[in-house]
Amino acid sequence: MSHRTRHRQSTATVFRWPIAIGVASIAGLVLGLTGDGTRDLLAWILVGIAPAVIFAALVRRTSR
Repeated sequence: MSHRTRHRQSTATVFRWPIAIGVASIAGLVLGLTGDGTRDLLAWILVGIAPAVIFAALVRRTSR
């Protein structure tokens, strides 16, 4: 059993990526509702970031 040292992280460090993913999702939803064509494509990409991150985390966790 390995011992890991615990590092204290600031609140900003802990929530940086979840907030960025949330902002991307909201921006994608707004773009999807307000635009057509290229804006729809960008909306799909932005909204797809959250499921892609979740899938990558699950794959990484199960591969250990």
